[in-house]
Amino acid sequence: MGNSHPHGHEHKRKSQDSTASSGGGSNNSSKKDISRSASGTDIHERSTHLLPVEKLAKILVTKSQEEEGVNGVTKRTFVNYLFPRYPLLGEKLFEYFHKNSKSKVSYIGSSPFKQQCDRFLGILNDDTARDTLVRMFSSYDENQETHVMTSEQLKQLLMCDYHISMDHYSGGPQMCVAINKTLKAVIDSCFHGKESLSWQYVSHWLQANCPRLLLPLHRYAVHSLATSWRVLESDGPPMATGLELATPVLEEGNPFDKAKPQQHLLQMSSSWLLAGALPPLYSRPQKAHSPNSSGVGLSSQTFFNKFISAVPSHWILLYDSNEMGLGLNRFLHHVMGYKGPTLILIKIENDTKFCVACPNEWKESHQYWGGEESALFQIFPKFLLLDKGAKMLYLNTTVRGYPQGLRVGRDPRSPVISVNVGFEKLEYHKVPYELKCIEVWGCGDSTSREVQLEIKKWEIKEAERQRNVKLSAADWLDHPDRYLLELAGRPQYNDQQNPT
Repeated sequence: MGNSHPHGHEHKRKSQDSTASSGGGSNNSSKKDISRSASGTDIHERSTHLLPVEKLAKILVTKSQEEEGVNGVTKRTFVNYLFPRYPLLGEKLFEYFHKNSKSKVSYIGSSPFKQQCDRFLGILNDDTARDTLVRMFSSYDENQETHVMTSEQLKQLLMCDYHISMDHYSGGPQMCVAINKTLKAVIDSCFHGKESLSWQYVSHWLQANCPRLLLPLHRYAVHSLATSWRVLESDGPPMATGLELATPVLEEGNPFDKAKPQQHLLQMSSSWLLAGALPPLYSRPQKAHSPNSSGVGLSSQTFFNKFISAVPSHWILLYDSNEMGLGLNRFLHHVMGYKGPTLILIKIENDTKFCVACPNEWKESHQYWGGEESALFQIFPKFLLLDKGAKMLYLNTTVRGYPQGLRVGRDPRSPVISVNVGFEKLEYHKVPYELKCIEVWGCGDSTSREVQLEIKKWEIKEAERQRNVKLSAADWLDHPDRYLLELAGRPQYNDQQNPT
């Protein structure tokens, strides 16, 4: 114990000496860094950056020096080498980094750039990612002293997200002629005719009505920041990612016939919008594989997998009233027996459209049913979540004494929409409308459709077998059909009679 004091003082003195020698040097070096840095923000800090960020910053600083003579990362370099196909996204992200780094000049120093990249890559919460993107595309209002977003800025944000989703569509790049119509429905519903709103309100509205819509945009930005250095390090062409995003893969050949692009209610842009509004259950995601991830170590691959998006299964058309006839029997025949989740699109007069999301297999019951992922949307003329939750689906055609038809809503006494048993009328908040057409899309995997088709084949074979069964004379005497024929007035005959 007595020997502990001198050692303790010696250790304390050594630490003070080392602090004085290194601390003074640190202060001097900090002052030198400040004097050398044109931005005034490139201050040396002891921080541990991710390897991709370190390499990316070094490459971009080198290219900025070579092309623009600047010791930092410029907007032009950032956009041209990281987001050549989406310059708007690149500009918004650079401006976001630039403002948060508090740079006094037009470029960002190496150290602040790495800090901003680390922060952006560290966003793992969906709500935080959504808030960040909304603020990126909004502008600062000095009068209100906060960020506000106009309808045009929201359209730019959504259009950027849509283009990235469609460019990485699993079936190849796609485009939908109805995209402007789809975006207008979203913007009109959010802004209610106003010119601008606070960014908090816009983000909250997106979270309430389509919480997963902007996630592909965030994932793409993260993917670019984390993987671009591999291509840039080899002086290759601008990065063309193999990232596949969570846009539903609709059944090819039938839904979007080029000769009849407006044939179906579910357009390509509508599927993109609904995929961002519905729970992941309806996309049935499978793990995506990016060709850019080859040669990456195990730890880096684990890091990338947190951000790489998913490839969902096919959405297949089960029922189209325009082709198969509008009626309850037609609906039941094509929908019942499908084991996966389904989407029912309903069009009424005035071109108003609804979407009923059912996470379970459809069944007939005099009670309300359905899982927590059940939802009801109005998708046109305004896009809006009307209701969601468990036990909000109702389909009854056989049980007497209970309402018959299709109903959707958590309040059994006042459903949001109800379709009569003849599938001719629809009531929306008890206001009657004429029912124009119905589509049902299956959102399960291929096995769900195959099982349904096998059940249908078995039912047809069983009906044929019972229709062609031969009865003996003894069986015929006790058969109920014989009694019905006698009531109808058909004369009796036995085996000894030879009817002519």
